[in-house]
Amino acid sequence: MQRTFTDYYRCPEEFTSCFRGGTSPSRTGYFRFGPQAICYGTNRKGAVSPSVDGAAYDALKDVVLKSGEVHLSFDSDEVVDNLRFERYSNGSERRSPLAGKLANRLYYCARPFLGVGVRRHFQKLRLADWQSIPFPRWPIDRTVEQLHEMMLRLCVEAHAGRKVPFIWFWPDGHTSCLTVTHDVEAAEGRDLCPALMDLDESFGIQSSFQLVPEKRYTLSSSFLEGMRSRGFEINVHDLNHDGRLFSSESRFFERVERINQYGRAFQAKGFRSGALYRNLAWYGGLEFSYDMSVPNAAHLDPQRGGCCTLMPYFVGKILELPVTTTQDYSLFHILNQYSTELWEYEIRQITDQQGLASFIIHPDYLVEPRARDTYKSLLAFLAGLRSEGKVWFALPREVNDWWRARSQMKLVEHGNNWEVEGPEKDRARVVYAVLDGDRLAYEPD
Repeated sequence: MQRTFTDYYRCPEEFTSCFRGGTSPSRTGYFRFGPQAICYGTNRKGAVSPSVDGAAYDALKDVVLKSGEVHLSFDSDEVVDNLRFERYSNGSERRSPLAGKLANRLYYCARPFLGVGVRRHFQKLRLADWQSIPFPRWPIDRTVEQLHEMMLRLCVEAHAGRKVPFIWFWPDGHTSCLTVTHDVEAAEGRDLCPALMDLDESFGIQSSFQLVPEKRYTLSSSFLEGMRSRGFEINVHDLNHDGRLFSSESRFFERVERINQYGRAFQAKGFRSGALYRNLAWYGGLEFSYDMSVPNAAHLDPQRGGCCTLMPYFVGKILELPVTTTQDYSLFHILNQYSTELWEYEIRQITDQQGLASFIIHPDYLVEPRARDTYKSLLAFLAGLRSEGKVWFALPREVNDWWRARSQMKLVEHGNNWEVEGPEKDRARVVYAVLDGDRLAYEPD
């Protein structure tokens, strides 16, 4: 039951093996683990609630520390997987009458003929209940992190307050990570890409561009090579962005062959679906190294849910880089905000908690001067953040490469010291978890 905990912290087995627990035949539902972590799964002792709206039983009071062991009343791997793979939403997701398959099909058939104003009105109706959704928490949900942090604290207690070593999350001692991505939806957005690259470069930002390979617009080899030669990354964005990629399993696997072919042609390591539609159970058909289609808290997206984490995680062989900040379309056209206030709040929340701050900015929605000025303000804020040198600014492929290398690292004890072994070990840092009163704290080696 310590699989997800071990993968998250890369702790030595002598520490992670302290956990005991499991499940017995019981109902699946919601419960708490501490004051903040909302869990979804089975719990051996306390009650579970069918709805997150109800009062949740706190499984923390059932924890038993005995002989260097931590006994839990639930399987933490089950709970974390349920959150990351959005299994909690089955049967409990709030749906708008405009969010059904028929409405979705009609919308995407008409979409090419609808202006942004009409689409904005339709989306507002469709998402009208977003503020009443209690879980995941909006705009940032850290449930997976909160669960793991509580387990780490119990691990320290079980080892009589001994410092627990783990491999830090980001390379070279960076406190957190930030990446900027651009989804290009239509020809107007494609034509703005050169100017957008100029703009990003002027603030010292390298970004990735997700390109739709069929029907929306044409892509010349010189266009693609021009992006690569300037150090920008190219990824595949859906197949034709018609909103139907995940409408059925047969349609997905019919289209995924062409998607994979475009991935090879684009020399792309990453994929993102149109409008962040997803079904992680089918991801085995994707021949990409990483995906960027799962939101942290999807209140303002057509498909509700969210992975409840600010960290990358594996979906089989694919690494998921979750979308952790509000998309520009939602900010401008659903929330009617043309300031960076919400973005700055999200950045602070994410970077203060060692997370990945990932942005989706569409060239198509920056044609309007007011929107472009807002993005410029964001870039100025990011440039100031970058100058401090604490946050790692990286392309998605770099995040993917690092997280895969970290997943192969391990800590080995030499004398009184712990050292990292594995790929990229020179960039890794050892950090110790300690208790500072009642607070979990991290001490560098």
